[in-house]
Amino acid sequence: MIVPASFESRMKDLLQDEYEAFRRSYEQPRAQALRVNTLKLSAEDFLAVQPFRLEPVPWAPAGFYYDGEEDRPGRHPWHEAGLYYIQEPSAMAVAELAAPQPGERVLDLCAAPGGKTTHLAQLMRGEGLLVANEPHPARAKILSQNVERMGVPHAVVTSELPDRLSPRFPAFFDRIVVDAPCSGEGMFRKDPDACAQWSPDHVRLCAARQEDILRHAALMLRPGGTLVYSTCTFAPEENEGAISRFLREHPEFSVAAAQRQDGFGSGRPDWTADPAPGLEHTVRIWPHRTRGEGHYAAVLRKAEEAPAGGAKLKLETGLRRDKLPEPFLRFAEESLAEQPQGRMLLFGDQLYALPEGMPELAGLKVLRPGLHLGTLKKNRFEPSHALALALRPSQARHAADLPLGSAELAAYLRGEAIAGGGAKGWQLVLASGYPIGWGKLADGQLKNHFPKGLRWTGVPAK
Repeated sequence: MIVPASFESRMKDLLQDEYEAFRRSYEQPRAQALRVNTLKLSAEDFLAVQPFRLEPVPWAPAGFYYDGEEDRPGRHPWHEAGLYYIQEPSAMAVAELAAPQPGERVLDLCAAPGGKTTHLAQLMRGEGLLVANEPHPARAKILSQNVERMGVPHAVVTSELPDRLSPRFPAFFDRIVVDAPCSGEGMFRKDPDACAQWSPDHVRLCAARQEDILRHAALMLRPGGTLVYSTCTFAPEENEGAISRFLREHPEFSVAAAQRQDGFGSGRPDWTADPAPGLEHTVRIWPHRTRGEGHYAAVLRKAEEAPAGGAKLKLETGLRRDKLPEPFLRFAEESLAEQPQGRMLLFGDQLYALPEGMPELAGLKVLRPGLHLGTLKKNRFEPSHALALALRPSQARHAADLPLGSAELAAYLRGEAIAGGGAKGWQLVLASGYPIGWGKLADGQLKNHFPKGLRWTGVPAK
């Protein structure tokens, strides 16, 4: 693999005796991994039934390497069911370092495509408020789709620049993750486009942008809160340099010791001018030391004595229980074994279940103000694909379980109607026990409601 000459020269100066081992890593196949979605099942339960050859990712209890030559987890029905997320293994370290707790208020500020967001969600056990933001509209749509596929019940997806969010959420969040846009040096092996677009000027541009993002993140973190900054680059300007500049501007923050796994390197204070205290407690992940791409992460704490935010944010009230749409109540009575709890919001003809403690979001670009329950259509209610993927099988009154490898499951994934039985009306469709979508039974036929944009061509993996 050919890398830019100025990048190679800089890395030789930084790594010295380690450079040859680092350079040889570019000739090796990249590690591929998946992360079990513990919102749906435990890692132990997944290992007992999964068909792949897996090895643990040391720093992520739900993460596992798979054989990229033999296994195709992205073409398995359980991928559509959201049982796992295919994620670069080094990237799994970030949410683990953030360590969010159930019931907290958490912001993923640069969230697309959703790997870290969905990892944060499962560490939160689906409880509390998770705001996932992505400024780029097309990438925000992909983020929203991944939040849906993984069955996250407590996430709000927004598409705003940080300077639009910070005035709305003063000192609001318990934890913030800033997986900052960067020069992508750590992804050269995985993404040749990142290598082709690299330049010293691009590194400097990214460093300036990161400084601005961090400045707004600091405003949104409560006193005593945790901010995790990460990049997938080796450039000191974007890593130790970015943290040093931030800490000089924000003395209320300090570096917390990040839990370091075998093979993780320390941050390098000697690689930046005027280093801030504690940089040795940040983390560098190197492709020649671990089975993963290049990453950097810093865990920062905001002092308890830091100024608090302004007035308490007004919460979104949602609909009163006695004002819920009759078609939805009828659907819930007929099709759900458990009635949905909590507040709900009608967004036009779209009904959502709101996360706990969600503030009013008027004036912001919101793609998903919570769990999408479905659509009101001429005195009837059509449940959403998001609701199917957020349910446990026991929460549906009626279900059709299609075995892996069966002709019926293949037909369902292609969008075809299949023969069915049981009660007339909505049925939760399962792929060997795990929800994958909806069907509607009439006259012995299960009408297909698997979304058109997700339908498969060909035969699904067994």
